[in-house]
Amino acid sequence: MVKVYAYEDSDAIAKSLAKFIIQQQDAILATKEQFTIAISGGSLISILAKGLLKNKDIKWSKWVIYFSDERVVPLNDKDSNFGAFEKEVLEPLAHENLIGPTVVTINESLVHSEDHKTDQQIAEEYEASLPEHGIDLVLLGCGPDGHTCSLFPGHKLLSESSSNVAALYDSPKPPPRRITLTLKYLAKSGTICFVATGSSKQTVLKEIFGDSESKLPSAIVNGLAEDVKGGVCWFVDNSAVEGVEVEKLQY
Repeated sequence: MVKVYAYEDSDAIAKSLAKFIIQQQDAILATKEQFTIAISGGSLISILAKGLLKNKDIKWSKWVIYFSDERVVPLNDKDSNFGAFEKEVLEPLAHENLIGPTVVTINESLVHSEDHKTDQQIAEEYEASLPEHGIDLVLLGCGPDGHTCSLFPGHKLLSESSSNVAALYDSPKPPPRRITLTLKYLAKSGTICFVATGSSKQTVLKEIFGDSESKLPSAIVNGLAEDVKGGVCWFVDNSAVEGVEVEKLQY
């Protein structure tokens, strides 16, 4: 089952999402030593920072953070998802002298090569770092075109069935060189959670939730709900789901 939690604005989403993440964290840490979480880039990172940085219930030292996709650029590049996370979350934590999470990045020493074999090596190394049985909580975004991670509509990686992490060199959004979790690996997740905000998402969400035959990547991930133990949920603002026929819940 796919659940949709809808709120007035991003501040309300940040508060509720933090509550959701803490519940996930506590449930996992009751049985394991570490809480593994994957995040995407963009506005999601700002929402996470808003909800988590001042929250005393986050056990940062027990978190291991991965990226659902990453751009093959230096870690301090403006396009790096890690770079954005470092600026908005890791640096503020360090400023407060708090122990931050373990963060697993791509091998930066390889990003300057333009050999596609090197990008494949980056993907393979990142795959080797992943938990074999999946990540506890995967937080995803949804683009206006319905892409998620770096899985784009109509792209051949949607049919990738052998690798958990794949390299692509032809992303329709810049930069073109990226690595991404595959649908195969996303199906192993403990829980998958999308965050989508803004009226620019209305059209694509109408298709994702209204067309059972949709081949958009985000719709395909919705279809993994029965495979994923904790299911799939969405945290959205009201403007993103205006006119979308879904049951709007509050977490």
